[in-house]
Amino acid sequence: MKYVVLVESKSIEVDVDGEHVRVDGQSHRATLTPLAGTPLRQLLIDGRPLTLAVQRLNRGFWVLGPGGERWELEVLDERAHHIRSLAGSSEQHRAAGVLKAPMPGLVVRVQAEPGQQVQSGTPLVVLEAMKMENELKAPAAATIRQIRVAAGQAVEKGQVLVEFESGSG
Repeated sequence: MKYVVLVESKSIEVDVDGEHVRVDGQSHRATLTPLAGTPLRQLLIDGRPLTLAVQRLNRGFWVLGPGGERWELEVLDERAHHIRSLAGSSEQHRAAGVLKAPMPGLVVRVQAEPGQQVQSGTPLVVLEAMKMENELKAPAAATIRQIRVAAGQAVEKGQVLVEFESGSG
Protein backbone atom coordinates (compact mmCIF):
# COMPACT_ATOMS: atom_id res chain seq x y z
CA MET A 1 0.00 0.00 0.00
CA LYS A 2 1.36 3.41 -0.94
CA TYR A 3 1.20 6.39 1.40
CA VAL A 4 2.39 9.97 1.52
CA VAL A 5 3.47 11.16 4.96
CA LEU A 6 3.49 14.92 5.53
CA VAL A 7 5.89 15.99 8.30
CA GLU A 8 6.56 19.69 8.84
CA SER A 9 7.06 20.96 5.28
CA LYS A 10 8.27 17.60 3.91
CA SER A 11 6.37 15.04 1.89
CA ILE A 12 7.67 11.47 2.24
CA GLU A 13 6.56 8.63 -0.02
CA VAL A 14 6.14 5.29 1.76
CA ASP A 15 5.26 1.98 0.11
CA VAL A 16 4.41 -0.85 2.53
CA ASP A 17 4.35 -4.48 1.38
CA GLY A 18 4.29 -6.68 4.47
CA GLU A 19 7.67 -6.29 6.19
CA HIS A 20 9.20 -4.66 3.10
CA VAL A 21 9.01 -0.88 3.25
CA ARG A 22 10.26 1.61 0.68
CA VAL A 23 10.76 5.13 2.07
CA ASP A 24 11.55 7.80 -0.53
CA GLY A 25 13.01 5.13 -2.79
CA GLN A 26 15.12 3.34 -0.15
CA SER A 27 14.16 -0.23 0.79
CA HIS A 28 14.01 -1.39 4.40
CA ARG A 29 12.75 -4.34 6.37
CA ALA A 30 10.45 -3.09 9.12
CA THR A 31 7.91 -4.21 11.70
CA LEU A 32 5.83 -2.12 14.08
CA THR A 33 4.62 -3.89 17.22
CA PRO A 34 2.40 -2.40 19.96
CA LEU A 35 3.74 -2.67 23.51
CA ALA A 36 0.78 -4.04 25.48
CA GLY A 37 -0.98 -1.61 27.79
CA THR A 38 0.97 1.45 26.59
CA PRO A 39 0.77 4.02 23.80
CA LEU A 40 4.23 2.84 22.76
CA ARG A 41 5.19 0.93 19.61
CA GLN A 42 8.41 -0.92 18.92
CA LEU A 43 9.68 -0.15 15.42
CA LEU A 44 12.29 -2.59 14.19
CA ILE A 45 13.85 -1.18 11.04
CA ASP A 46 16.67 -3.09 9.36
CA GLY A 47 17.31 -4.84 12.68
CA ARG A 48 17.58 -1.62 14.71
CA PRO A 49 14.95 -1.05 17.40
CA LEU A 50 13.26 2.27 18.04
CA THR A 51 10.55 2.86 20.64
CA LEU A 52 7.91 5.39 19.62
CA ALA A 53 5.11 7.02 21.55
CA VAL A 54 2.19 7.00 19.10
CA GLN A 55 -1.01 8.99 19.46
CA ARG A 56 -3.78 9.20 16.89
CA LEU A 57 -5.25 12.71 16.82
CA ASN A 58 -7.98 12.03 14.27
CA ARG A 59 -8.41 10.43 10.87
CA GLY A 60 -5.01 10.53 9.19
CA PHE A 61 -3.33 12.74 11.80
CA TRP A 62 -0.81 11.33 14.24
CA VAL A 63 1.77 12.42 16.81
CA LEU A 64 4.97 10.37 17.08
CA GLY A 65 7.41 10.74 19.92
CA PRO A 66 10.77 9.11 19.28
CA GLY A 67 13.27 9.70 22.10
CA GLY A 68 11.34 12.53 23.73
CA GLU A 69 10.81 14.45 20.48
CA ARG A 70 7.35 15.26 19.12
CA TRP A 71 6.49 14.98 15.43
CA GLU A 72 3.03 15.81 14.14
CA LEU A 73 2.27 14.16 10.85
CA GLU A 74 -0.50 13.44 8.41
CA VAL A 75 -0.70 10.13 6.58
CA LEU A 76 -2.54 9.98 3.26
CA ASP A 77 -3.10 6.87 1.22
CA GLU A 78 -2.44 7.06 -2.51
CA ARG A 79 -6.08 7.89 -3.36
CA ALA A 80 -6.41 10.61 -0.70
CA HIS A 81 -3.14 12.18 -1.83
CA HIS A 82 -4.35 12.24 -5.44
CA ILE A 83 -7.64 13.88 -4.42
CA ARG A 84 -5.74 16.41 -2.31
CA SER A 85 -3.49 17.23 -5.27
CA LEU A 86 -6.56 17.86 -7.43
CA ALA A 87 -8.15 20.04 -4.76
CA GLY A 88 -4.91 21.92 -4.19
CA SER A 89 -4.18 22.89 -7.79
CA SER A 90 -4.98 26.57 -7.67
CA GLU A 91 -3.29 28.20 -10.65
CA GLN A 92 -6.38 27.98 -12.86
CA HIS A 93 -8.58 29.18 -10.01
CA ARG A 94 -6.36 32.17 -9.29
CA ALA A 95 -6.26 33.18 -12.94
CA ALA A 96 -10.03 32.97 -13.36
CA GLY A 97 -10.96 34.67 -10.08
CA VAL A 98 -13.01 31.65 -9.06
CA LEU A 99 -12.72 28.46 -7.05
CA LYS A 100 -13.98 25.47 -9.02
CA ALA A 101 -14.85 21.96 -7.88
CA PRO A 102 -11.83 19.75 -8.67
CA MET A 103 -14.09 16.67 -8.84
CA PRO A 104 -17.81 15.86 -8.60
CA GLY A 105 -19.08 15.66 -5.04
CA LEU A 106 -21.39 16.91 -2.32
CA VAL A 107 -20.90 20.21 -0.52
CA VAL A 108 -20.64 19.39 3.19
CA ARG A 109 -19.92 22.89 4.55
CA VAL A 110 -19.44 26.42 3.31
CA GLN A 111 -16.97 28.19 5.60
CA ALA A 112 -17.01 31.67 4.07
CA GLU A 113 -19.46 34.41 3.11
CA PRO A 114 -19.72 37.18 0.52
CA GLY A 115 -17.65 40.25 1.38
CA GLN A 116 -15.26 38.25 3.55
CA GLN A 117 -11.56 38.98 3.08
CA VAL A 118 -9.56 35.75 2.98
CA GLN A 119 -5.87 34.89 2.89
CA SER A 120 -4.21 32.24 0.77
CA GLY A 121 -5.02 28.87 2.34
CA THR A 122 -8.21 30.00 4.14
CA PRO A 123 -10.71 27.09 4.13
CA LEU A 124 -13.74 28.00 2.02
CA VAL A 125 -15.75 24.90 1.10
CA VAL A 126 -15.67 21.28 2.28
CA LEU A 127 -16.52 18.89 -0.56
CA GLU A 128 -17.18 15.18 -0.03
CA ALA A 129 -16.00 13.00 -2.90
CA MET A 130 -15.46 9.23 -2.88
CA LYS A 131 -16.41 9.12 0.83
CA MET A 132 -13.63 11.57 1.77
CA GLU A 133 -13.94 15.18 2.89
CA ASN A 134 -11.75 17.61 0.95
CA GLU A 135 -11.20 21.12 2.25
CA LEU A 136 -10.96 23.57 -0.64
CA LYS A 137 -8.95 26.65 0.25
CA ALA A 138 -8.50 30.16 -1.08
CA PRO A 139 -5.76 30.11 -3.72
CA ALA A 140 -4.67 33.66 -2.84
CA ALA A 141 -5.60 36.65 -0.69
CA ALA A 142 -8.92 37.96 -1.99
CA THR A 143 -12.37 39.27 -1.17
CA ILE A 144 -15.26 36.89 -1.77
CA ARG A 145 -17.81 38.29 -4.20
CA GLN A 146 -20.26 35.40 -4.29
CA ILE A 147 -20.72 31.89 -2.87
CA ARG A 148 -22.47 29.86 -5.55
CA VAL A 149 -23.16 26.67 -3.59
CA ALA A 150 -24.78 25.62 -0.31
CA ALA A 151 -24.33 22.72 2.09
CA GLY A 152 -26.07 19.61 0.78
CA GLN A 153 -25.71 20.60 -2.86
CA ALA A 154 -24.25 18.17 -5.41
CA VAL A 155 -21.65 19.71 -7.72
CA GLU A 156 -19.93 18.64 -10.92
CA LYS A 157 -16.23 18.81 -11.72
CA GLY A 158 -15.34 22.33 -12.85
CA GLN A 159 -18.46 23.92 -11.36
CA VAL A 160 -17.79 27.38 -9.91
CA LEU A 161 -18.14 27.29 -6.12
CA VAL A 162 -16.80 30.72 -5.10
CA GLU A 163 -16.23 33.94 -7.04
CA PHE A 164 -13.64 36.49 -5.93
CA GLU A 165 -13.73 40.26 -6.50
CA SER A 166 -11.99 41.19 -9.74
CA GLY A 167 -8.46 42.39 -9.17
CA SER A 168 -8.11 40.44 -5.89
CA GLY A 169 -5.98 37.38 -6.33
